[in-house]
Amino acid sequence: MKKIVIVEDEAFMREELVSILEKEEYKISCITNFENAVEEILKECPDLVLLDLNLPGITGFEICKGLRQKSTVPILVLTSRDKLKDELHALGLGADEYLNKPCHKERLLARISNLLRRFEDRENFLELKGIKLDVQTYTMYVKGTSLVLPENQGKIMELLLSHSEEIVTKEMLFKKLWGTTEFVDENALQVNITRLKKTIKKLEIDYKITNIRGKGYCIEAMGEKYNG
Repeated sequence: MKKIVIVEDEAFMREELVSILEKEEYKISCITNFENAVEEILKECPDLVLLDLNLPGITGFEICKGLRQKSTVPILVLTSRDKLKDELHALGLGADEYLNKPCHKERLLARISNLLRRFEDRENFLELKGIKLDVQTYTMYVKGTSLVLPENQGKIMELLLSHSEEIVTKEMLFKKLWGTTEFVDENALQVNITRLKKTIKKLEIDYKITNIRGKGYCIEAMGEKYNG
């Protein structure tokens, strides 16, 4: 059952939304403490946030910005503000959808369903600017082209992208590739790293895999040097 958190200060509207969504078999939680709204929302681990903009003490814009800094949870703004500048501002802060009140029930439900479906698809991908990796098939998408990586190369790329601002240690790679850190030939790791480097070069990706002596590997933009 998908969980939706409603951030709405008007009691009547909140109750109506709860009624509509519970009939569709969504699990619902409501946030009424807006001072710590971002923390309260994240504690609920929602699949989607339904967010009003006109709130006491804090704006929905601030909540949207705070959520997006800490989470990729889908955000659907539902508000009486109907000016284009407000919609563009919300979308610019990371909202995924923007609907005006009053909103037809079927339209709201359709947007929620679409957002949840899109987010499920997004969970299968790791992204770095210019690179997208499907971690289920190890298909890498770069500059309008795609390439299915061999399994070991795909596993290495998965680790590098999921730790894009950190060092991926040899121990992490050994566990990912072979499920152990014992009795592994480092030459086998080096062979796979070298092959992945060649693949990246062939695809003309704007990143490179760098060996951090005595520590492991990291992925970094061309022209930059790791300073961690």
